[in-house]
Amino acid sequence: MTMPGKLYATRLNIDVSDRKLLGEHLNRALASIVDLHSQVKQAHWNIKGPWFFARHELFDKIAANLLAFADDVAERASALGNVAAGTAQHACELSILDGYPDKAVSGQEHLRHLADRYGQVVSMLRESTTVAGKKDPVTEDLLISTLSQLEQDLWFLESHLHD
Repeated sequence: MTMPGKLYATRLNIDVSDRKLLGEHLNRALASIVDLHSQVKQAHWNIKGPWFFARHELFDKIAANLLAFADDVAERASALGNVAAGTAQHACELSILDGYPDKAVSGQEHLRHLADRYGQVVSMLRESTTVAGKKDPVTEDLLISTLSQLEQDLWFLESHLHD
């Protein structure tokens, strides 16, 4: 699947090619965030073992953060005149993440898998933030604030991996 190609008119004074480029970055971020949300919920539903409740609650909290980010990113893509690619099919086709392993059960397994995936999304958002910084300060600001919270959530995950 390619990114939705239609670009709608807007009164924003951002060049059409820049709006399209920003839309591609935002839609890749949207798909990856939607995918990451589903993977965090997979861990939330299937975690077993010591510290179950604390980790179960942590996963629920960071999943809720992801839903808010998805909404903000999708609305920015749309505000720039792009079609927001936010369906499950878009997530399957546009996400940068690999599928989540079905056999993960222990808290440590889930924490490692989620920390790896958060690291991937953080890296992708850093790249998109750099691009946005050259094209549109509002999109850059949105990506920076999203990146800031994702990095904090990554820190929460990684902190559970230390002895």
